Amino acid sequence: MSDLKEQLRTDLTTAMKSRDELRTATLRMVLAAVSAEEVAGKEARELSDDEVQAVLRREAKKRREAADAFATAGRTEQADRERAEGDVVAAYLPAQLEDADLAALVADVITRTGAGGMRDMGRVMGAVQQQVAGRAEGGRVAAEVRRQLG
Repeated sequence: MSDLKEQLRTDLTTAMKSRDELRTATLRMVLAAVSAEEVAGKEARELSDDEVQAVLRREAKKRREAADAFATAGRTEQADRERAEGDVVAAYLPAQLEDADLAALVADVITRTGAGGMRDMGRVMGAVQQQVAGRAEGGRVAAEVRRQLG
């Protein structure tokens, strides 16, 4: 079993013992998503820490999108709940890059690849995504690459 999955299970047990309803529900939801990913496909398999992190990123993104949708619909209580769940999930992910760090990384890749315009966006995105490795959302990266190339 991956270390991250084991940590999630341990934290779930702790949250249940302390009667932390939000944390318990969120960790159960995340572990269910991890289990679903493990049995998806032709045969069941054990996920690595990187694959568990990918599931966590997906779940965190779902929480952010749901919070935005609830806030837009005027359902602030549900939006707050989704944000709180997102914060619980985000605690298990690596720290996100600051905007200035992301901009510097993109500028460095543009210089190294010799990109000259928007037609080189795919090449730049591929190189940046390898270096970012889950520390920034694809949308943020794409926006920064577009800004610097455009």
